[in-house]
Amino acid sequence: MTLAQPIPVTVLSGFLGAGKTTLLRHLLKAEHGLKIAVIENEFSDAGIDTQLLGAEPVQVMTLSNGCVCCTIHTDLTKALFLLLERLDSGEIAFDRLVIECTGLADPAPVAQTFFIDEELRERYILDGIITLVDAANADTHLAQTIAQAQIGFADRLLVSKRDLVDDAAFEALSARLTRINRRAPIRVVEHGKIDLAELLDVRGFNLNADLGGGMSLRPVAPAGHSVDRISSLVLRSDQPLDLDKLSEFMNELLEEHGPQLLRYKGVLSIKDEPRRMVFQGVLKLYGFDWDTEWAEDEKRESVIVFIADELPEEKIRAGFAKISE
Repeated sequence: MTLAQPIPVTVLSGFLGAGKTTLLRHLLKAEHGLKIAVIENEFSDAGIDTQLLGAEPVQVMTLSNGCVCCTIHTDLTKALFLLLERLDSGEIAFDRLVIECTGLADPAPVAQTFFIDEELRERYILDGIITLVDAANADTHLAQTIAQAQIGFADRLLVSKRDLVDDAAFEALSARLTRINRRAPIRVVEHGKIDLAELLDVRGFNLNADLGGGMSLRPVAPAGHSVDRISSLVLRSDQPLDLDKLSEFMNELLEEHGPQLLRYKGVLSIKDEPRRMVFQGVLKLYGFDWDTEWAEDEKRESVIVFIADELPEEKIRAGFAKISE
């Protein structure tokens, strides 16, 4: 028996009040013909809503349009397997999964879930992390490192409540978001309404030569000393890289700073190799592959983007310089 295509997973992240639930409602009601399963990831220790929800740690409900809602008060992995069991038995049907994280949730464990367990890796594919940013309260939220981490992990940044701030405040926020995450395009979402193409088939975790999620890396304005712990670093070299030295550099970096490296991705020119090498990772988990060949008239340039908590910039720059000598 051949397994069906893996189910694409979208993770919705963002601080309380940023509009995740409104966006989710729009996503579920939109006329897209997709059967979407939603996991509302409550992670409650004791069932505050026990009277409403009953004692079941996982509740699954099918909506009238065929979408499936799953509220969990237990481990995410258990909920993922439960949905697969019900899918395989024919009890429910869905072809996409959206996970709504709580406002204070760190996206890292959610992302890692889809890399660590072999069966989950075969049945689901992490498509993208979408983070909502509340324009009106961004400064307050971004004082917390967890909010910065949610932005650092994102493949798309959706700014809500844009109408509540003036142009200068929006431009300042956009510049700040860019310093934290150079890869993720910024979009404005109005009352949960946005083109579904911005949310689905993002392919943020695909191993391919697209560094910017469909965009080139955005230029960043210098801000002097940043107040944010999380920031981006982009490295470039037009010298072909030595593969052994690259491997040694990455292994040392991950050994010492793996938990700080939220997301990283590279498209690399390797010595004596006509193909591009692409790699990307989340924390200590990373993968690499060979992509298409460089065109004869194309500039062969290596580009790596790191998004990290208290980014060890000097160490990374020095290590990269050695492999591109």
